[in-house]
Amino acid sequence: MTSAILYLGTCMAFYILAIPLRKFKEKMKWLGPAQTVTVLCLVLTMGLRLGANDEVVNNLDSYGLYALVITIFTIAFSIVSVAVARRAMGIDQYGLMKNERVDLEMEEELEVIEEEVAEEEKGGFDRMTLWILLAVALGLALGYFLVRPQFNYENFERGAGLAITIELLILLVFVGLDLGLAGDVISNIKSVGVRVLVIPLVIEVGTLVGAAICGLFLPISLRESLAIGAGFGWYSLGAGLLMDAGLMTAGAISFMHNVMRELVSIIITPTVAKKIGFVEAVAAPGATGMDVCLPIITRSTSGNIAVYSFVSGFIISMSVPLVVPLFI
Repeated sequence: MTSAILYLGTCMAFYILAIPLRKFKEKMKWLGPAQTVTVLCLVLTMGLRLGANDEVVNNLDSYGLYALVITIFTIAFSIVSVAVARRAMGIDQYGLMKNERVDLEMEEELEVIEEEVAEEEKGGFDRMTLWILLAVALGLALGYFLVRPQFNYENFERGAGLAITIELLILLVFVGLDLGLAGDVISNIKSVGVRVLVIPLVIEVGTLVGAAICGLFLPISLRESLAIGAGFGWYSLGAGLLMDAGLMTAGAISFMHNVMRELVSIIITPTVAKKIGFVEAVAAPGATGMDVCLPIITRSTSGNIAVYSFVSGFIISMSVPLVVPLFI
């Protein structure tokens, strides 16, 4: 909860700070590249952390496979569920209401979005996705071959955790400035209304359906599979609750699954946004849509989707300590 308040406070503070800076919007175009660089630094650090973790590395052959399968199913069903819900609510591909009058400013924004998407599609494979993949691979390699033999893991873990927190705060500074400069987030969300609250519920349902299916064919119980999925991407709390209950195997799988969900979400978000829809890009990260994955979602979509992402991530995060115990 403390982290959520810190992240929300940072984003809101710089959102407010950016309001009087809107007249200098043309001079703030450096925000986009700055976000990209910081995202890559964050992903590199996460890769380092994962590659240096003995428990993760030593069990990649079995637990890692189970975690990967659960990750694929939960993300896939979350995206499908949000896609169905979005269409049912009358929200278009870009997160805007189809049946309401679009004013001139929003229409111009929509044209810009469509032009950007069309331009990206000409290039085939998303370049941001490629850079993220390279950063993850480099981080994993450095973590395994350099950090593990050269550094004390406990000290490194503390340092990496602090680095990730700092990188997240920097990213949220940029996100807050971006949203504040845009100036249309509140009006866009008002047009959607309470529908924004439906998205996290749909993500949770899709996640649990995917996890339940995995429990039918993986060598773990249905209860364990659901409890693993109910971490919703929050690897520290989800795994901690399971281990605290004595479910060590499920806890280890949960940790790896939620780390994978976070990493996979970062990697696929640009492609999901471009090929499927902006709102669907919020589905994959789950709880991390409010922090780690928020900048990449904002970078890959538009300002109003950042609100979807934060609200969904916040509600999902608050539900983790309530939902996981239901399956223990």
